[in-house]
Amino acid sequence: MGLTRQYLRYRPAALFGLVASARGSVAWVALRGERGRCVAVPACEHVFVWDLRKGEKVLILKGLKQEVSCLRTSPDGLHLAVGYEDGSIRIFSLLSGEANITFNGHKAAVTALQYDHLGGRLVSGSKDTDVIVWDVINESGLYRLSGHKDAVTQVLFLKEKNLMVTSGKDTLVKWWDLDTQHCFKTLVGHRTEVWGMALVSEEKRLITGSADSELRVWDITYIQEVKDPDEPESKKSKGSSPGAEENTEEDEPLELDEQPEERLVKCSKVGSIMREGRDRVVTLATDRTGKILACHGTSAVLEVFCVLSEEEVQKKLEKKMKKAKKKAKQKSEEEPEGSVELSLQEEIQRVTNIKASSKIKSFDLILSPKGEVKIALLLQNNVVEAYNLNLSAPVPQAVRASKITIGGHRSDVRTLAFSSDNIAVLSAAAESVKIWNRSTLQCIRTMDCEYALCSLFVPGDRQVIVGTKTGKLQLYDLATGSLLETLDAHDGAVWSMALSPDQRGFVTGGADKCVKFWEFDLVKDESSVQKRLSMKHVRVLQLDEDVLCVRYSPNQKLLAVSLLDCTVKIFYVDTLKFFLSLYGHKLPVLCMDISYDGTLIATGSADRNVKIWGLDFGDCHRSLFAHDDSVMYLQFVAKSHLFFTAGKDSKIKQWDADKFEHIQTLEGHHQEVWCLALSPNGDYVVSASHDKSLRLWERTREPLVLEEEREMQREAEYEESVAKEEQPVVAGETRGETGLAGKKTIETIKAAERIMEAIELYREETAKLQEHKAICKAAGKEVPCPVNPILRAYGNITPSAYVLEVFKKIKSSELEESLLVLPFSYVPDLLRLFNEYIHLGSEVELLCRALLFLLKVHFGQITSNQMLVTVIENLKKTTISRVSEARAGEESLFLLLFQYHGKLLQGHQYLPLCLLWQKSPPPVRPASLAPPGRDRGSLTVTSMHLHQKLLRERHYKRHPYYTAPSYGKPWETYKLAVRILAPSLECWLL
Repeated sequence: MGLTRQYLRYRPAALFGLVASARGSVAWVALRGERGRCVAVPACEHVFVWDLRKGEKVLILKGLKQEVSCLRTSPDGLHLAVGYEDGSIRIFSLLSGEANITFNGHKAAVTALQYDHLGGRLVSGSKDTDVIVWDVINESGLYRLSGHKDAVTQVLFLKEKNLMVTSGKDTLVKWWDLDTQHCFKTLVGHRTEVWGMALVSEEKRLITGSADSELRVWDITYIQEVKDPDEPESKKSKGSSPGAEENTEEDEPLELDEQPEERLVKCSKVGSIMREGRDRVVTLATDRTGKILACHGTSAVLEVFCVLSEEEVQKKLEKKMKKAKKKAKQKSEEEPEGSVELSLQEEIQRVTNIKASSKIKSFDLILSPKGEVKIALLLQNNVVEAYNLNLSAPVPQAVRASKITIGGHRSDVRTLAFSSDNIAVLSAAAESVKIWNRSTLQCIRTMDCEYALCSLFVPGDRQVIVGTKTGKLQLYDLATGSLLETLDAHDGAVWSMALSPDQRGFVTGGADKCVKFWEFDLVKDESSVQKRLSMKHVRVLQLDEDVLCVRYSPNQKLLAVSLLDCTVKIFYVDTLKFFLSLYGHKLPVLCMDISYDGTLIATGSADRNVKIWGLDFGDCHRSLFAHDDSVMYLQFVAKSHLFFTAGKDSKIKQWDADKFEHIQTLEGHHQEVWCLALSPNGDYVVSASHDKSLRLWERTREPLVLEEEREMQREAEYEESVAKEEQPVVAGETRGETGLAGKKTIETIKAAERIMEAIELYREETAKLQEHKAICKAAGKEVPCPVNPILRAYGNITPSAYVLEVFKKIKSSELEESLLVLPFSYVPDLLRLFNEYIHLGSEVELLCRALLFLLKVHFGQITSNQMLVTVIENLKKTTISRVSEARAGEESLFLLLFQYHGKLLQGHQYLPLCLLWQKSPPPVRPASLAPPGRDRGSLTVTSMHLHQKLLRERHYKRHPYYTAPSYGKPWETYKLAVRILAPSLECWLL
């Protein structure tokens, strides 16, 4: 067996040149308690938080691989929910910058995210047409709602009712009752896709935006509100109650429509507001108070409206009535009072239009207590702008407060180059040339240019030359950042440029079918005494087709020219005589390069192939299918036969030209890769893409073995295929409106495998212990028992305790899906273990959740198994008793806490309890209040029970101090209770 050639791995080092991705949405975030200063924007797979006042990046929320598609800030301002293209959702803490929670449920990109007004629940809509409601506190999915026939565009919770509204590209707006988890009403009044939706006027009006210039306004009537307030609660909850019948007799519109859907909400169209834009609505949203409404289309104009409150409407109506009465007196006629009404345009008034510098992709707005509206705009051209709008001014005008542009180009970067010292990187786009410091990733020079297509550093790295789409060569001085000279080089675009190996000149190829040779020259500068660098045209080579790429051989004897006729022609440099023609590509060769020793030339084509040729005789050594789309750039690594290719399939690949093998794929870009550049020492690769990002890749000292790389690729392909497989279903259940929130992923399969391994270990160790007891009994003395190394690693725990440890390590959001793929043969052992754990009082909440799910999934098999009847009976007794104990302990815990804070409140009039807790926490922690017979560490306050109880009692209604705790942490639960109950306790205690 011969020696295996080793390669060194390239790793992603940095992402730069990006302010914000056009995909996704912008969101205001509160860092250090200050609102209206920082915005979160999507940046490919990451989220950048920019300080608009300083123009600096203050936080990076790092993603994995998938591109960000949606953002939403939690009501408390401490968390940010991020939706991705693969359907996953991650919730980041803005304090630590880490992702605490991950939800996997959607099969396609997340298109809409919304928190309820408390932050305890999160709803997500996706391109897979499903809507999923997640429990943020318990870190798990609640249920999946199916009903839309196309992508979901917007989701909204109602504050006062447990209802939800969703809109989709299927032209439908659906109302969902979250108590019964079904769609009870569908609005079908739209002829085109519903792109945006907002609730205003204290949730009594719904505004929808579609593909026309009309914003439709719907009146919402909650049927329960018009019932008799003295009617008993039990009657109110019944749809066919006598009160409801009496109400329908009194109210004519309700009598006409006797459908069951009208028993909760009645929704009727009251009119439309016309937008100035003629294109479709892209984003329609309000601020948190619902007073300011804004929308935009595919243009650069944001239209801002003000929604009048009930008091303002009443005042305006009174003024109108006075005017009407005055007019009636003048005409000496009696005007009926009821005829005076406000029009829809008077209730929802147009404030102003904001013209941005480019097309708007997304916006977010907040209303400050002083009445000033702050609007953040995410633009298509890699820019974030912020505007201030003063509503109290006689004529409100938006003033641009800040604009973040320095971090990147306005358009796609089409050419890159490295300086000879490996430190500076040149990037050029349609409007500017930027010079970056590779180590700090800071932009050190920005120079205006025409549409750049190719570039190079002049030897010495003090000047750069850029070839443009208009056929010009532009020479820039880096020290001053000034344009030294502009030459009309070609009659068409300058497609390629190559520095001569002797560094005395360069060659250019253009769309005018010419290859031109240039030399560097020193000429007298008119503005100074010293001479400056210039370019002198020396020779020209006329060809029959457009020139797409030119390259010198390292010894400067040959010149390779790729033409539009799909061939590559080789010429002698000194005489310009024809030497070789390389033909074989089916589409034009867009890029090529010659190896350092001049023996090989590699060509990349629009036909997606890379061909490796010998320069001696022009023979094709190998043709490689390189990319799934056009090969856009190709370059050899210095002093080797390894080369990199970049393709329109968003991938960068490394190849071995000797062994004709694919070495590794650099994945990171999310759209077409236009160009790349290798540093002269081969340690760095920089690439530019249509996603506006520049990425730096660094060569590490880690060896790369091809067999291991292929194995990793196969694993990645398997993991992708798992997500595309049919999802497991509960036996006997058919897919309806409601389903399980999660989905089968490689993580849930691994979790199920860990449970199976733990149960098998438990079985083996239990059998060994019984054998050991028999041996000891036969021997009449204690014989040493060998301990399993896994159990020893966990601190010599028992086999049953090890199974519990495995269960505790499963993520809360993956628990149901992991149990769903678990074979039934493991369930009887699990039920016996659950009985043991709950009897000991260990992880009661977690185990009850798993137990109920297993009973639901395997109900038929469990009930038909006589062996499990006694186990189920025992489980029933122990579970009920332990849950009752936990609730009793919880009640006594909060009684003590309330008494403690009642003493503190004496002498602190109207001081919020959450501030009191920060000043003087109670002398004992909740774990010390455990019921008798249980150790302190085993107490787990049933947070879910507490959360639901508080939800019913509505103690925490619209409370600003609400934060979501982690379940199973008593101290966090205590803080939640104190913060939530602060207002009601003050009223009660004072």
